[in-house]
Amino acid sequence: MTAGTLRILLITVLLAARTALSADDKQWSQFRGPGGTGISDTAISSAAAIPTEWTDRDYNWKVELPGVGHASPVVRDKRIFVTCGDPESAGRAIVCLDTSDGRTLWRRDYPSKTFRQHRDNSYATATPAADDLGAVLTWSTPEQVVLLALDRDGGETWRRDLGPFVGMHGSGSSPIILDDLVILANDQGDPKLLARILGRKEPDTPAGKSFLIAVDRRTGKTRWKLPRRTTLAAYSTPCVHRPDGGKAELIFTSTSHGVTAVDPATGKINWQLDDVFRDRCVGSPVAIPGLVIGGFGHGISGVRWVAVRPGPRAAGFTPALVYDLKKSVPLVPTPLIHRGRLFLWGDDGVVSCLNVADGEAIWQQRVGGSFYGSPVCVGDRLYCIAKDGTVVVLAASDKYKVLARVPLGEPSFATPAISGGVMYLRTRSHLFSLGGKTP
Repeated sequence: MTAGTLRILLITVLLAARTALSADDKQWSQFRGPGGTGISDTAISSAAAIPTEWTDRDYNWKVELPGVGHASPVVRDKRIFVTCGDPESAGRAIVCLDTSDGRTLWRRDYPSKTFRQHRDNSYATATPAADDLGAVLTWSTPEQVVLLALDRDGGETWRRDLGPFVGMHGSGSSPIILDDLVILANDQGDPKLLARILGRKEPDTPAGKSFLIAVDRRTGKTRWKLPRRTTLAAYSTPCVHRPDGGKAELIFTSTSHGVTAVDPATGKINWQLDDVFRDRCVGSPVAIPGLVIGGFGHGISGVRWVAVRPGPRAAGFTPALVYDLKKSVPLVPTPLIHRGRLFLWGDDGVVSCLNVADGEAIWQQRVGGSFYGSPVCVGDRLYCIAKDGTVVVLAASDKYKVLARVPLGEPSFATPAISGGVMYLRTRSHLFSLGGKTP
């Protein structure tokens, strides 16, 4: 091969990689983006397009949503999908907006009726997922769990009634799309067990029917369904683990089964680490090749997060517990892994930076505030929205540094979305577009 041919081949590979990166950068198709990582494209141009600090004059646009909610926005092919709820009627809506100006392209409304749930939950908490075909979403009431798909123009393509939902605090797990599957974790609660834990009289209400399910993306027909034990409802959203040289597997966390890895093609369990969680799994698992991290909490605090080494898929294999974190860990915010570091953003505003390989602490600091939203990463910056609507920006580095605090003017429980060098921030009832312009 001549030097000229080699140079042309190298340029071709670099251009292909840049094109693929650019294409991926335009999508944020599920809760916390690609694979549930919370990581945006780290290309210099994309990172520079989103400011570290800003004022109201810097927004591309700000729109009022037709309702309130905690669901995070998702972005696909210049369309934003976000769900809203009416706290008075429990009616739900999904809205599709144009990324360029925030105008509503379409809206679908779903009537409902009020029911008991946690005061910090909402009637629009589950985040939708999107792909080239449109969006999928789930609504839950005590009477039914609905999983449905809409096309790009808002037309309903299929709908599944997955049966009643039993849970003291309402529901929160979001669907994800993997290839031609829609996956939903449906871990429900046992009212009698909960009454025993709380020292109350046991009700006559039956336990919920828990299961994991994958349906065909185009038809909604069940591809596999995995029954689960029922103890306490789980609110975590599954993520995807892609081991080096191995096939992708789905990672679920729950009180009943701990950390579970499932083959997405068959629904069979690859491995499972039981008996590690004693209460609610709210924050979602995260994974890098060869390491899976999940956790649980109690009341308003995190209790335990574990790092698990999956290992080979072999009969009788037991996954290894690599390390165990019990101090200043989150309940609701999902952790983030970036360049060999694990960032834990606590509900109480304590942020920790650890070495992801062994869990050794690098720094731990209190940023202040209270958080339900999860951190996302742009370049070497972490963004997380406090419950009062303040965006806290930290350096994603081995040195603790607060880069900015920016108020949004309204409470927020949501996680930002990042697409094409633009960040979309959702408060209780508004959506903001920020960035997209390089300095």
